[in-house]
Amino acid sequence: MTAPVATIDVTSPGWWLQIGFIAYFAVLNGGYLLLNLLSMVSLRRYMRQRADLGRDVAYLGVEPAISLLVPAYNEEATVRSSVSSMLQLQYPTFEVVVVNDGSSDRTLEVLREAFALEPYPQPLHRTLEHEPVRAIYRSLRHPNLRVVDKANGGKADALNAGINVARHPLFCAVDADSILQRDSLLRVVQPFLEDERTVAAGGTVRIANGSQVRGGFLLRAGLPASLLGRLQIVEYLRAFLFGRLGWSPINAVLIISGAFGLFDRQRVIAAGGYRTDTVGEDMELVVRLHRYHRERRIPYRIRYLPDPICWTEAPEDLRTLGRQRARWQRGLSESLVRHARWALGPRGGPAGWLAWPFMALFEWLGPVVELAGYAFMLLGFVFGFVSWVALSLFLLMAIGMGILLSVNGLLLETLSFRVYAHKREMLQLFVAAVIENFGYRQLNTLWRCRGLWQWLSRRRRQWGAMRRSGSWGQQ
Repeated sequence: MTAPVATIDVTSPGWWLQIGFIAYFAVLNGGYLLLNLLSMVSLRRYMRQRADLGRDVAYLGVEPAISLLVPAYNEEATVRSSVSSMLQLQYPTFEVVVVNDGSSDRTLEVLREAFALEPYPQPLHRTLEHEPVRAIYRSLRHPNLRVVDKANGGKADALNAGINVARHPLFCAVDADSILQRDSLLRVVQPFLEDERTVAAGGTVRIANGSQVRGGFLLRAGLPASLLGRLQIVEYLRAFLFGRLGWSPINAVLIISGAFGLFDRQRVIAAGGYRTDTVGEDMELVVRLHRYHRERRIPYRIRYLPDPICWTEAPEDLRTLGRQRARWQRGLSESLVRHARWALGPRGGPAGWLAWPFMALFEWLGPVVELAGYAFMLLGFVFGFVSWVALSLFLLMAIGMGILLSVNGLLLETLSFRVYAHKREMLQLFVAAVIENFGYRQLNTLWRCRGLWQWLSRRRRQWGAMRRSGSWGQQ
């Protein structure tokens, strides 16, 4: 008895579906490869400029003062190390404003004990709306550290409170579970010094799991012990080094990570601050800044730089990671749909006419198309209406090209910063880049589909608590 042999009927809907799914994955990965090429050109130019300036960024004496805003909700495990690292940054004038958003753990107590806080009667100008502030504290040990204790309202609400409290013209939003490299502010502020039209700039976020951290600073980058953590390193490299870097030269960056982004405070206030009715407040603000300036014909620039690095803890259990990815997908959906009319209108510019359709087709709708493609092609092969040739082409586009993209992300890392210098570490990441496409990527697709369902069903928005070990931040 022989297996059923697929017959080709170009008039059947099934044949066109096969062509459609194969073409979709070909265009999807082709688009990412194009971004990869743009990123390689941008990265080479950036590395040449970095070499000309020298390894260390010198003070120029003209750097604008910066307020670091640190929203914190149940971050007792890592908040001490994170704030300690920020207080020791190399930058002429800056302040740290931690916003405790009604934490139910010992976040506020940890801050009080670690930094000798006392009540501070600062007048609060409510330029942006937020939940009531209970108290403002200042540190007796660090004059540039203040802590805002407020009722719970979510991350966006906490950031709005921080913007109101901030004293300086630029603010840097940093997650409380993150640490910055000592020169990160000096590097991320460069676009503001080079071009007065700059309203926002973002740097690279890397995973701290497995690294050596002491006194709030990363001593040596390392790899997580778990495979899940290593898979996320590959994913982050691909997303930042040739995802966002590819859009930056044409002023079409739509996402600056909420873990590390520098903004013009007055421009953000003029655009309305952070929206509290979305779980993707970081992307929504960036898209709205594009829209605000395009609609008013105000010259502006939004930049991504590969060098300023923020290290953050990544989840290493499937349940927490799944919730995180579903939340990201929901935030993406909210941001794209809310600004669709602008993006497709006459004043969309590169961000609206190029980046928005790309994100909508491949990031927003992509999980549904990918899931349907896998199901149709595999079931079709089993039941005989999809040929082995069609299935092979599909897997080549879906998995083979995916491996190529992941390996290219590692190649960009090797050609540029070499954070993971040991050959053994690069070999482990190479293995992760390959096996990422056999199970992890498909699981990620399911999580993102769940995020789409949560968006469609209008589930209640919340902070999205992370299960953290905090082990890297306690060394």
